Formats: sequence, C-alpha cells, structure tokens
Amino acid sequence: MASQKTVGVLLFEGFELLDVFGPLEAWGMHAEIANACTIVTAAEAAGAVKSAQGPRAMADYALADCPRIDIILVPGGIGTRREVYNAPLLEWLRRRAAEAEIVTSVCTGAALLARAGLLDGRRATSNKLSFKWVTERGPAVQWIKQARWVEDGKFATSSGVSAGIDMTLALIARLAGAETAEQVVIRMEYEWHRDPSWDPFAKIHGLV
Repeated sequence: MASQKTVGVLLFEGFELLDVFGPLEAWGMHAEIANACTIVTAAEAAGAVKSAQGPRAMADYALADCPRIDIILVPGGIGTRREVYNAPLLEWLRRRAAEAEIVTSVCTGAALLARAGLLDGRRATSNKLSFKWVTERGPAVQWIKQARWVEDGKFATSSGVSAGIDMTLALIARLAGAETAEQVVIRMEYEWHRDPSWDPFAKIHGLV
C-alpha cells in the first residue's frame, strides 16, 4: 500500500467501542511499522461523541469538513438503529464511498452501507445476533449467514464487534503483504482468525 493513506472512521452517538478501536489498533500498528496510513475521525459535528458503552471519542472533523478518505470504517452499535434513517449521513457515505479505495463496516455498520445502497448485488455479512434486523435494511444484498468477514471488490464487511479486527488484518495483508500483517499481529499479541468462514456464532444464533 502506498504511504500515507487516510483511514477515516465514521462516529455517531451509540457507536460500539471495539468496532472502532479494535480495527484502529491494527491500522495504527500498521502505521507504526510501515508509515502507511494516518487516521481521522468524523461525525455530524466535530467534538465528543458518546459510545454505546458510555465513554466518548473525539471526532476530528464534521462530515462537511472531513478531508479525503481512502479507507472508510463504519462501526456498528445501537446508534445504527437511528442512523439508518439519517438521510444526510447516508448521502455522505454514498459520496465518500465513490471516492474511497476501500469501504469497511463492522457489526451492524453494514446496515448503514446497505441503506445507502452501497451493498446492492454484493456479498456481505454482519453481526449474527442482529442479523435479521440488518438484512432487512438491504433486501438486494447477498447476505452471507456464516462468515467472520466478507470481501467483495472494494467493500469488506465483518461480523460482530471483535470480527472487525480479523477483517482489518486481512485487509492489511492484502494491501501490504502477509509479513506486514504478521508483524501487526505480533505487536498486538493477538490471536488472529485467518479463515473468513470461521463463524461459530452463526450456529449459536440459529442462522445455520
């Protein structure tokens, strides 16, 4: 991956903490190892944004002022139930996705991409506990019931919460090589699930 790609995270009230900070830990380690990316956060208004768990994260930019993003990260969380009806946010996603090299979602963040029409005709997955709700937001999407994450062109969607870390490591391997991804894993002291079809939670939640 060429140097200094911008990874941009969409924040909204009620976002899931690990959906954001799990992948950002991996991207941040990648930046340390290869000077390959910078990270920015954006929300409807710059400033503190309350997570689903309570702690706030800072949005560097308002959506209207956000710089170009090469890699988009859309988290899930209880806030997605509201944001799927947020027309300006969905339009922002459409415009930014058209410009981005990679568009990713974690957990119920796939519902926002689906509502924006970005996943129509594509393969995608999401949180298995909330799978029915998410899939109803995108009837034209080819939803995969059993998958840790799914890549389809420049779109990558993951299952719930911690799955976003595995997806991100797979993207780093794709963009920068397996050796770089392995360095990230070692620095994180993380046990990486490398198989995108590994998904015991689909059975737990009665999807398969």
